[in-house]
Amino acid sequence: MLVEVGIVASIYLGWRTFGGKRSPNKYISPPADTLAEAPLVKNAEKRADHHMKTSVALLGIAGIRNYLFPPIAPLFLGVLIYNNIPLYQRTERVLRKEKKLGHDVFITIASFLALATGQYIGMSLGAVFYYLGDKLIAKNKKQSKRILTNAFAHLPDKVWVVREKVEVEIPLSELQANEVIVVTTGEMIAIDGLVVEGMAMIDQQALTGESPPVEKGVGEEVFASTLVLAGRILVRAQKTGLESTAFKIQQILQESAHTQTGLGLYGEKLSHRAAPYFLGLSLLTLLLAGSNAALIVLLSSFGDTIKVLAPLGTLNHLRLAAKRGVFIKKGTALETLQEVDTLLFDKTGTLTREQPEVLQIITCYEYGELEVLAFAATAEAKVVHPIAKAIVSKAKELKLDLPNIQDSQYKLGYGVTITLADRVIRVGSARFMESEQIAIPEKISKAMAESHEMGNSMVFVASKKNLIGAIVLQTVVRPEAKQILQELRQHGSKHMAIVSGDQEKPTQKLAEDLGMDEYFYEILPENKAELVKQLQAEGRKVAFIGDGINDTIAMNQADVSISFSGASSIATDVAQVVLLDGTLKNVSYLFKLSQKLEKNLKTNFAINMAPVVANLTGAFFFNMSYTAALLLKNAIFFMGMGQAMLPGEKLEKEHRPK
Repeated sequence: MLVEVGIVASIYLGWRTFGGKRSPNKYISPPADTLAEAPLVKNAEKRADHHMKTSVALLGIAGIRNYLFPPIAPLFLGVLIYNNIPLYQRTERVLRKEKKLGHDVFITIASFLALATGQYIGMSLGAVFYYLGDKLIAKNKKQSKRILTNAFAHLPDKVWVVREKVEVEIPLSELQANEVIVVTTGEMIAIDGLVVEGMAMIDQQALTGESPPVEKGVGEEVFASTLVLAGRILVRAQKTGLESTAFKIQQILQESAHTQTGLGLYGEKLSHRAAPYFLGLSLLTLLLAGSNAALIVLLSSFGDTIKVLAPLGTLNHLRLAAKRGVFIKKGTALETLQEVDTLLFDKTGTLTREQPEVLQIITCYEYGELEVLAFAATAEAKVVHPIAKAIVSKAKELKLDLPNIQDSQYKLGYGVTITLADRVIRVGSARFMESEQIAIPEKISKAMAESHEMGNSMVFVASKKNLIGAIVLQTVVRPEAKQILQELRQHGSKHMAIVSGDQEKPTQKLAEDLGMDEYFYEILPENKAELVKQLQAEGRKVAFIGDGINDTIAMNQADVSISFSGASSIATDVAQVVLLDGTLKNVSYLFKLSQKLEKNLKTNFAINMAPVVANLTGAFFFNMSYTAALLLKNAIFFMGMGQAMLPGEKLEKEHRPK
């Protein structure tokens, strides 16, 4: 039997010396002790399935050798060597590169010890369970990656680029640095770059968090995820397609594949520390109680189950979140949410909606409110930006009959001019009125000052050369905000606050309306991060929810950062959690899922320990066989795997959208 051990070891070492070095990863299927390796191997699930089937064949041959036809031993050794190549390679890698005692090292030692003592069936059964674990992990990982990838399937992945004076559509990933793309009205800018031709009005709310659109012309910088409201521009790309949002998403997907949690990491550290003791105990047991007990001691090492079940449980919860439209990049973020006691919300774009609403219509002379609104809505009907949409929406709500005007002149950054019957109507900003030499009455000037103090905006309406009225627009609180904040309060969030660059009165009013504990106003981006630091210094765990580039410094500093799909690409890159539906609706679900993960991890940690106690007790006090110990350990392991992969039906029912 020791001769067989020598044969197996010699053949493997010879293969590695003369052939295996050329393609050291050719036979490695995804290791059972880490999910992070699986993306590195093509057809991981198929390869694991193949070796599991070979293990079943090996088990059958072992039975024939044991009970029917011992001369079949050479065939048994040949199948054994072929089947165990991935295991031996992993063991070699762990010892040479990681320089530690891992699960694969213990399995290899146990395999050789079982072979040396003639326990062919137990050794073969162990191989079946080993590769079955591989297969289940690879399958679960493949499904999870598909779900996470599909969550971003709606994002644009193509651009129009100018090549040899012709506009052609290409995948964003193929875009090269310094190439020129074409963006027209209604389209999203896919990359960061410089305008080289044209002019456009651009909605940058997703980037900056502020709703007023900005005018961009030649030589000015534009950013990915911003929207062209009017105009046509040619933009020279500053980065290649591989640095685009689409590519960053792929990187995020890979990063999520390496997910781990604090409890899982603790389990790994504990298993590494315990490994030498298990090995030493096994050697001592070999001398005092024989090979069978020594094998059971090696089998009782718990590192393999911890490093499989913890990531599996975490990944399953990330997958469950993705089904609900919540993309979580790292399991640590979901676990940390359990400890969060302070939530900071950016105001504009996070607690409020992109499109404002009409608050008030101020009139001059003998004009009525509906007449002023009708003039404004007629002029703004063909303009694509949030303020125009708000005015037209209000007119439709009041069922005003608006004439269809074909001839309108839109002046970027100023306003719209139309001819209606015998009069010229101008609708736009105060700057527009001043440029057209239209005086603003004292009544309107006073209202404008009050509106600005409250954080509202105004659109002015003029007929001929007289200002006939103004429309006051206010930002709208997201309809789900109040309910979500109440749910978070029930969850146990002790402190919630608004952080805004806006003035005091609008920030204070919103905080009072939503029942916030505190509010911070006129806060610069760098000061937002200082605020987070200050709260952390007080011993708080802080989650920051924001959507713009002005929030990213604070999001980087926070313990957990949350953003929205459609927010700035920088914000979504920084955020640990992205709400794909663009609303706050799933924030309370996120905290509930965090509780579920915590419970799941603790349960699996207990499951990890159960076979250790059972097998050691059986080995020393009940003369348990190696095969029985193997069956017991793997029965408990697959029970733990079922627990880790349980989709949380109760949680789904509680939070299923109605």
